[in-house]
Amino acid sequence: MVTAIISGTFDPITVGHLDIINRASKMFNRIIIAVSTNTKKENLLPDEVRIDAIRASVSDIPNVEIQLCQGLLAEFCNRYENPVLVRGARSGSDFDYERSLFIINKDLGVPETVILPAESGFDHISSTYVRELIKFGKSLESVVPQGAIEVITNWQSNKQ
Repeated sequence: MVTAIISGTFDPITVGHLDIINRASKMFNRIIIAVSTNTKKENLLPDEVRIDAIRASVSDIPNVEIQLCQGLLAEFCNRYENPVLVRGARSGSDFDYERSLFIINKDLGVPETVILPAESGFDHISSTYVRELIKFGKSLESVVPQGAIEVITNWQSNKQ
């Protein structure tokens, strides 16, 4: 069985991420969402909030698991039999970036990467954009899955 691994910081999960997860869940029997930490930046949301937001967003997709990925993604992937990385790309520059990661991950032993293009309605949505909306108290309605909005809102009110 192929294990599809969708990795990212998901800080926070967006409707674009959820679209990629939904599409991949129809192509692969097992999906693992690998929640990573980006060593180049500080996350807005703590690990447990990011995981809870993802869990709330994918609760109706039966073949999805969520795990924290600490360390190299290639090492995480290689814990599974027949791993395939699934990545989304919103633009040509995203595709170029993902292609370079494919080469690096291939060198580190990850056999394949599948890159899914973003649906046209999601190509402008990024976690960076959503973090700015969160920081300035703006609505997340069209950019974050409903279950995740509730988790983020609860986190914000408990933080204050």
